[in-house]
Amino acid sequence: MAMQFTDDNFQDEVLNSDKPVLVDFWAEWCMPCQMLGPIIEQLGEELGDKVVVGKLNVDENRQTAANYQVMSIPTVLL
Repeated sequence: MAMQFTDDNFQDEVLNSDKPVLVDFWAEWCMPCQMLGPIIEQLGEELGDKVVVGKLNVDENRQTAANYQVMSIPTVLL
C-alpha cells in the first residue's frame, strides 16, 4: 500500500528515509493520475520492503509540490 505524504511529513518520511522513495504527485480531478493510481498502489505492495512508495496530493500540499517545481501531474519522482 502506498503511503500518504503531506507537507508536514515529507521531511521525515521522504527526505530522511533510509530507503529509496518513490513519490507520486497527483490530484483527485486528474484522470491520468487516476489511471496511474492502481499501479502506484501495486508497486507499494510489491516493493514495500525495498522502497518507500507514496502519494502526495498537490491540491492539499502545495508547498512541497512548489518546492519540487511540479508543473504538471501526474509527476513521479524517485
